Amino acid sequence: MLKADKPKLAPLHVWQAYSQLDSYQGKQPVSELTALIGLIRRVCGIDQQLSDFDSTVRRNFQTWIMRHHAGNPDKFTEEQMAWLQMIRDHIANSYHIDRDDLELAPFDGKGGLGKMYQLFGAEMDTVLDELNEVLAA
Repeated sequence: MLKADKPKLAPLHVWQAYSQLDSYQGKQPVSELTALIGLIRRVCGIDQQLSDFDSTVRRNFQTWIMRHHAGNPDKFTEEQMAWLQMIRDHIANSYHIDRDDLELAPFDGKGGLGKMYQLFGAEMDTVLDELNEVLAA
């Protein structure tokens, strides 16, 4: 409905208005969904300044990785890190990830759901749940 009607208060237009009010100099949102998420976070007071969702996700991802590695002898392998970064990027663009998403690009080209299970085993669902919760926080 929004795309068909193209209302003047579409998320990207509102984002532009807030970016001027906040003197925002950062990256622009990658989609209307992530623009809307950034606006909601700003209007609700979660973020004091307008912030692109991608930066929020990347910052939260870095914190999550550092927390996992701190004092933990089981650090993520290079291949696990590559998958975690693909998941991070997916969440930054789509706000959420679930098992079905692992059968889509870019995951399908890397082995899909089966490869994710091979890398993370029984912890796969826990990792997905944690990333969904922590990265969008």
